[in-house]
Formats: sequence, C-alpha cells, structure tokens
Amino acid sequence: MSENTLNLIKENDVKWVDLRFTDSKGKEQHVTIPASYVDEEFFENGQMFDGSSISGWKGINESDMILMPDDTTPFMDPFTEDSTLVLRCDIIEPSTMLGYERDPRSVAKRAEEYLKSTGLGDTAFFGPEPEFFMFDDVTWGQDMQGSFCKINSDEGAWATASVTEGGNLGHRPRVKGGYFPVPPVDSHHDIRAAMCNTMMAIGLDVEVHHHEVANAGQNEIGVRFNTLVKKADEVQMMKYIVHNVAAAYGKTATFMPKPVVGDNGSGMHVHQSFWKDGENQFAGDVYAGLSETALYYIGGIIKHAKALNAFTNPSTNSYKRLIPGFEAPVMLAYSARNRSASIRIPYVASPKGKRIEARFPDPTANPYLAFAAMLMAGLDGIKNKIHPGDAADKDLYDLPAEEAAAIPQVCGSLREALDSLKADCAFLTEGGVFTDDMIEAYIDLKMEDVYRVEHTTHPVEFDMYYSV
Repeated sequence: MSENTLNLIKENDVKWVDLRFTDSKGKEQHVTIPASYVDEEFFENGQMFDGSSISGWKGINESDMILMPDDTTPFMDPFTEDSTLVLRCDIIEPSTMLGYERDPRSVAKRAEEYLKSTGLGDTAFFGPEPEFFMFDDVTWGQDMQGSFCKINSDEGAWATASVTEGGNLGHRPRVKGGYFPVPPVDSHHDIRAAMCNTMMAIGLDVEVHHHEVANAGQNEIGVRFNTLVKKADEVQMMKYIVHNVAAAYGKTATFMPKPVVGDNGSGMHVHQSFWKDGENQFAGDVYAGLSETALYYIGGIIKHAKALNAFTNPSTNSYKRLIPGFEAPVMLAYSARNRSASIRIPYVASPKGKRIEARFPDPTANPYLAFAAMLMAGLDGIKNKIHPGDAADKDLYDLPAEEAAAIPQVCGSLREALDSLKADCAFLTEGGVFTDDMIEAYIDLKMEDVYRVEHTTHPVEFDMYYSV
C-alpha cells in the first residue's frame, strides 16, 4: 500500500519525506530522504538505518535495521520551509522481516492482535489527555560545581512582583487557580487555538482546549479517541505540534509531569474500552453502566498497577506528581465520577461511550508501550476474573489515616516501579506482545535515569544538611 503517500507527494510537490519512529523512551526520531526515492518498491523494502544509535536497542555488531513506512500515516509537515511529508514507520528486524521486539509501535501492534486472538474483542479504543506547561524561559545546569533550574513564566503567580517592560498588568492565575478563568488571566488562549488549528490541518480531531489547574502556564488540548496504535501515533503528532507552535510564539513547552514545585502536575488520563463485532464490551448494568467484563478489566489494572507504573509513569519526575495534595490519583481504587480515585468511570448516557479512565499515567509515558501494557493488564484481569472489590465513593484525598492505609497505592518512585515490573511481567509476555528481552532492556535503560538522579547531589540537600 502506497497510494496515500504517493498521492500526497504529487499533489503537494513534496521535496522531502521525513521518516518518523519512536524510541523506547517515547521520543520521536527521524531521518529525511528525497521524495524522489519514494515509490511502490520503497514500501516493500523500506529504508535501512543504524539501530545501534538508539538507546536500548541494537548493539554495534547487529545494527542494521529497516524503517518500514506505513501508508496510513502520512501528513504534510506544517513547520518545514521546503514541502515535506511526514511518514511513520515500524522497525523491522532484517533477519525475520517481523516487527522488532523492542520497537514500541510493533509492541502496540502485537497488543492489538493479541486482543483479537483472545476472542474477547476485536478493537481497543484509547483516549489519552496529555497535559503540558508552556513557559517563557527555562534554564538548568548540573556539573561538579553544583546544580540549578529556573523557570520564567508570565503566568507564574510569582510574576506579580516582576517589573515588566510596558508595565505589569497583574492578570494571572493563582496557585491551583488556572482552571479556568477567561483571558486575560488565561493568556495562552490564542496559542492553544493556533495549536488546535495546526492539529486539525494534519488530520487530528480536536474536541476541546483550555487552561489547566496550575498557575504557571499549564494547558490541555483534547483530541478524540482512536484505536490503540492510531491513538499512540496521534499523541506523537500532538506533542510535535505543541512543541513547535510554542516555539513559534517564543514559548517553550514541556510534558514533564512536575516542573513546578508547589502546584499541580501534568497527568495523562487515559480513557479505554474495547469492542467486539460493533458492540462495546464495557457497557452493562453491573456498576455505573459497566459490564462485568469492564470490572474485571479494572481489577487487572489495579492488580498490575505497580508494574504498569514503569510504563505509564516512566520518569523520576513522575513520582513528584504522584503525591497527596495536588489532585494526583495515588490510591488504587475505582469509582463513578469520583476524580480522587485512580480509575474513574465517566458519566455518559449512551452505552457506546461506556469506558474507564485510568488517571495515574502521565505524558512522559511512551504511548505505544503504556497503552499496550494497560490493555494487557486489563485482559489478564478478565481472563482470571480479578474483581476490583467495592467502589470507592468517598473523597480519597480526605480519608482518615486508618482508612487510607487500607487502600493500595501506586509506586512511590521509579526504582519501585521498575522492581515491580521485574517481579510482575508475565501478563505482558502473553502472546509474545512484550518479550522478556524487551522488558529487561527497558528496565536497564530506565535504571540509568534512577542511578543518575540518586547519585546527584540536590540543592535541597544543602538546605537540609549543610549546617548539620
């Protein structure tokens, strides 16, 4: 299949084709080739590249890999000076011509196939809500002499004390007050609208945009749900747009979960369900319009949540968000409409819209791996009839200590999440979706983050210990 790509190349007089793929950390990578090289044969043979250059992938002794283009994914890059078409690729192992076991997109494709093989469903739908911050300036540094980070934001509550060229106009969100006053307090309205216009121009179905709770430039753009792999593709497209439109406005955007101390962090709530023969398998009358299948799915998510954290919350910074006091869902419970539970059942009137919302993931997650892992956990819950217990209808943020202690919680650190994944990964390897080799390599890769942070002296430690 090459019809979509070749037609776009012809219609837009395309000069360059940008081949995109996603590494294990979730960062998009690319290599660009002349459009004249792209023909029918290109879609059969793909583009060779050096896999040893990608962290956590091949060794130098077996580095040759294939970028295999997907003709369902092309779009015109809205930011390049020359006419450039973006084309997403799978990573193919030349020795087998199958999807590389460590390629996140190939993992996600195998998860979709595994769902079909179980007979439980044929289509998994995911609807993530990645939040992000926009700042005016950010600097940081770390070496033997010391470390620092500094954020500047015209929307920061601290900026009311700033002397500003032209005068300080004073309209800013307060701490936890960004959700959601109209402009001029919400000074990012037009930038978000430009992001949305750009997203729609490349085919994303934008549903809503607004300021988020945190004061210093936290935002959210809602894009319609899609099937697992396509939705993961769209998350990468969305991040690309957010970063580049922000830069065009002289801003800098980040999907870090907790860049600002003392205010809410950025989550990526993930709505999910699966269907079979055109029927939503999560719709029923057992609890809040959900089926028994959906409850068992929730049971699987809760049982495996600590292992899932390694994929849904894969940064050391993730666990600075997952703390009490900032609306972060740390308690592993479920409830209808209760946003303090880590799994919420949104209210919808139509059975077609019945779904669950996992609220603990954050936008540093590699979407391909996070969605695939959550699907595998949910399916394990269904196969083994893991009931999640009673729903939590109280405000979990304000429970007495004894009640709170009885409810399991998400991991408290990336190290704990990786240890949990190591101890609980069999559900992921069902059907060969994830492999032991892939999981081991992923743990090794992420432990590099853990070691670096654990072994680096922090400025707060000077404040706590210097005069001891």
